[in-house]
Amino acid sequence: MENNRRDFLKKIGMGAAVAASVPIIGSCEGGRLSANNVCVSTASSKLIVPPANGLKITGTFLDEITHDIPSQNWGEKEWDQDFCHMKNMGIDTVIMIRCGYKKFITYPSEYLIGRGCYKPSVDLLDMYLRLSDKHGMKFYFGLYDSGHYWATGDMRHEIEDNKFVIDEVWEKYGQHHKSFQGWYLSGEISRATKGAIDAFRAMGQQCKDVSGGLPTFISPWIDGKKAVMAASAQISREDAVSIEEHEREWGEIFAGIQGVVDACAFQDGHIDYDELDAFFEVNKRLADKYGIECWTNAESFDRDMPIKFLPINFEKLRLKLEAAKRANFEKAITFEFSHFMSPQSAYLQAGHLYNRYKEYFNMV
Repeated sequence: MENNRRDFLKKIGMGAAVAASVPIIGSCEGGRLSANNVCVSTASSKLIVPPANGLKITGTFLDEITHDIPSQNWGEKEWDQDFCHMKNMGIDTVIMIRCGYKKFITYPSEYLIGRGCYKPSVDLLDMYLRLSDKHGMKFYFGLYDSGHYWATGDMRHEIEDNKFVIDEVWEKYGQHHKSFQGWYLSGEISRATKGAIDAFRAMGQQCKDVSGGLPTFISPWIDGKKAVMAASAQISREDAVSIEEHEREWGEIFAGIQGVVDACAFQDGHIDYDELDAFFEVNKRLADKYGIECWTNAESFDRDMPIKFLPINFEKLRLKLEAAKRANFEKAITFEFSHFMSPQSAYLQAGHLYNRYKEYFNMV
């Protein structure tokens, strides 16, 4: 009985092996057969909206000193590949979002290590600059974030440490890389924050003075209905800023930083999709009034879900980019490509978002 059972299973196995070795000719309608006879789809999405009707994303933050997004633990090989993916979708600018946060830093800063920061195992700043040189991209350096502002609500704490960081980075890196093309003033505010104008003026002026006038930019957030803490279980709130309050407060801020901040990229994820045009119109009008370029930070992660944070649905990203184009913004950047749009992201959905984006902009 047992021998008969073994013979039966052996015959089944041999039959399956023979079947697997036979070419599957004509069995892949609408696709193509790969070298090992696997059916590969050649289908593409059929858009029912006008394609390429939004502002293209041409810049991304690099978020390696992570705060509320998990690290992907990439080395130079993975980062080099990611720069290739960025370039393939039209990105020409990368922004290191911060050179350090509290005790973790991206480069071996003598000053910050002397202040108790941990020495990094590799010099990420050097790597990003070399990769930016290699791939022909502009690199913006993000200043140090001590964490004091988040604890106290006072931006003035950031001035002192960055006095040393700005000089140190320009001397050791900025003068030696053609890709070093600007500065990101990394303090994120939403409204008339204590010390914000003084901090942006002081840091922006020093950045310009040491680098011969290279541009600076900020990326604040709009204090809208989706402006909730990342650790909160909520995804919205009632006490959102009105358009009138937003215009008044940011008019005062822009007046105070005029001449030392060249561009402003408001984060677009804190307001609802039917509010985009109204807020974007105000942002553009204020920026034009004070001689500041109006960019958008088109967030590629989803704020509408209780899980914080996952890649955004393409439909939402499309709505935001189309609104930015209607408002005549000068540039779209994103937070951020590597986690939320890259084909090699830890999130599988990110690669699909990359594909949908390229389909929409006729890049495939």
